Formats: sequence, structure tokens, C-alpha cells
Amino acid sequence: MSLEPVVIPILPSSGATETVVQRDVQHYMRPGTLQLSSLPPLSLYVHLPWCLKKCPYCDFNSHEQAAGGVPEQRYVDAVIADLEAALPLIWGRSIHSIFIGGGTPSLFAPATIDRLLGDIRARLRLEADCEITMEANPGTFEKDRFRAFAQAGVTRLSIGVQSFNDDHLKALGRVHDRAQALAAVEEAAQSFKTFNLDIMYALPGQTLEQVGEDIAQALQFAPPHISIYHLTIEPNTYFAKFPPQIPEDDTAYAMLDHITELTGVAGLERYEVSAYAKAGHRCKHNLNYWQFGDYLGIGAGAHSKLSFAHRVVRQVRFRDPRLYMDKALGGNALAQEEEVARADLPFEYMLNALRLRNGFGLRDFTERTGLAITAIEAALQEAERKGLIERDFARVRPTVRGFDFLSDLQALFLSN
Repeated sequence: MSLEPVVIPILPSSGATETVVQRDVQHYMRPGTLQLSSLPPLSLYVHLPWCLKKCPYCDFNSHEQAAGGVPEQRYVDAVIADLEAALPLIWGRSIHSIFIGGGTPSLFAPATIDRLLGDIRARLRLEADCEITMEANPGTFEKDRFRAFAQAGVTRLSIGVQSFNDDHLKALGRVHDRAQALAAVEEAAQSFKTFNLDIMYALPGQTLEQVGEDIAQALQFAPPHISIYHLTIEPNTYFAKFPPQIPEDDTAYAMLDHITELTGVAGLERYEVSAYAKAGHRCKHNLNYWQFGDYLGIGAGAHSKLSFAHRVVRQVRFRDPRLYMDKALGGNALAQEEEVARADLPFEYMLNALRLRNGFGLRDFTERTGLAITAIEAALQEAERKGLIERDFARVRPTVRGFDFLSDLQALFLSN
């Protein structure tokens, strides 16, 4: 459940079956309303959409594998065809980081991941220190499997543990138990210098003491990074139809405070709303999202955000895996595309940047959006008046109150 690119609906029909015509690169280079002085770092997101079982809280584009298994080779063929069709839009740019998300990417065989990364390297220039993250679930764990992913080129594993409590794992509909989680994390710690544990809190029937037990268990493995997620009831999920009883907001706030205290003692800093890391182990890929960098998303339902000299464009691939494979292999996996309106850029930027504890630089805002600081000055003044930010001549940071009421803070930057 690690962070995917921020999903911002760009057309009302997310299940569209009409293909958006792939435009010539000259279309994106024409004059427009923006003037970007430089392009931001570029990341690559690869979506592998299958799971052993759909979790009742999950609203990601994930699908239970069929009885015959996952069509790994055909899907990788489609992903690479998708990448090749998109190459003219990013020609000459190097890749800052790669994130293989899902779904459950660890369902794919290590040899398939090795092939995928080899095909990507053959077509893109990766930076020397390119971070390559892959999501994995303990339910797909077997001895030496994670080590094989490292040998295939994955540099960072993100494990969807969620909890070490069997009762809570059952309530969440997870396919693994406590013993499998412990074994998976132990092998990840042995196989990767940097790895992440996903932990959820405010679970059905969970107490403050049990949250502490989950975090204490996680910290025994000395993880360099932990991502913390409040269980939320998302639309169009099983939990939305049959909502479980979860802790009240005040209890959930106390749980988060307890998590922050325990991780802080262990040397992990809360550098983002849901992310805690030791020095040198922040997730480069997610940082690029939060700093309004660019990302090319390939795979079923993947989202992209790409900058050009005079515009910022968002794209979405077809969601259904089989339709996606057909479309991508046919030369165009693009289902939706829209240029971000100039008036919407401040909110889109703040939706990301204000998640960071250290906020954003004023110069970065101008470089990434092509807008002057005057475009957000009124909103900054209102946020400062409400005690939601602190700022100087170079930087804007959310206050503790701003972190606690992040949605209210971000909403100040919505266009009228």
C-alpha cells in the first residue's frame, strides 16, 4: 500500500473505452500559457495490477488473479510497448527513480522482474544512483524470493505488513498471518540496505496498546523507513458497503502521536505526513511526487504527470488489465489526457508539497509551476493568519497545526 502517484481525476469517465489519440510530440511543444525555466526530475512508475485477493479496504486498481495465474510475459510485453510509445515525450531525460507498484508486484517471478528492468534499461537512461523500489506482500513470500528480486536489480523493497496482529490481519482481509510477516521482514532486512514497512492503524477493534505493540515489533527489525496509514473507508470498496467499527478520531490522533513518539526514539524522523525514515533513507521516488516532480506511469490504470516548456500534462492508461494489454500492444494505451489549467496549478502543487514537514522553497514553486509567488500570496497570508504555516523569504513550512489540519490548509489554494 505504499504511496502511488497522486491520483487527481482529470475526466469524469475513469472507465473510458475510447482511446485518446497519441499526439505527436510537437503538439506538446507548442506555445502555451506557462514558461517553465527548467524541467523537474523524472521518475518512472510501473503498475502490476494483480493480487492474490482484493483487500476490503483497497481502492487501488488491483484485480484478483484468475485461476490460470497472471499472464506475466504478455503483460510485460504490453508495458514495454507502452513505454516505447511514450518515449518521444521524455526523450533525452534521465530517470531519477523507478517504482514498481500494484496490486502485488511480488506475485511476478524474479526472472520476470529481471526481464522488465532489463527492457527498461535498454530504452531509458537511468541516473547512477537510481532508486528502484518494488512493493511486496508477505503472502507471496518464499525463501530466497526477496533476495532474487535484489539480484534482478531492485534496490528497495516496500513490504505491505499492515499489522503483526493475527486478529487485525484477518479483519483487514490480508492473505498473510503474523508468522509470514515476521519471516518476510527478516529476509527483506537481510537482502536490502533500504526497505520500507507499511503499517496501518485505527483498525477495527484496535487499542492504543496494540498500536504500540505493532510498532515495537516493526522496530525490532531496525527498518530504515516506515510508512504509516490510517485505515480509511474509501468509496467503491467492500468496507464502504459493510463498514467496520473503527476507533474514534480522538483515539486515532492519540495512536498517531504514539507512533511518532516511538519511531522518533528509534531514530526515524517524520519527514512527511505518512512517512518516517532514518537519515539517508527517505524514499526518493515519493519525494519526487511530493516536490511536484514529473513521473511517467506505465501499466494498467497508471497516471502520469509530465512537464513541457509551456504546459503540464496529466495522462491515465486504461484500467482493465486485459483491455490495457490489447491497447498497449496495439500502440496506444492512453485512455485520458488533459493539460493542467494554469489556475489549478497552485492547488496541485500544494496538494503534494505541503505533505512534507520541511515544506517547499518559494523558488521551487516558481520553477515547477511557471507561476510567480504572487499567484499564491493571498492564500499564504490566510494560511499564516490561521496558524497553518510558517514562512520566511525562502521557504514555507506547515506548522504542527497545519500538519494536523492538512486538508484545510491545502484547500486554501483551490482556484475560485
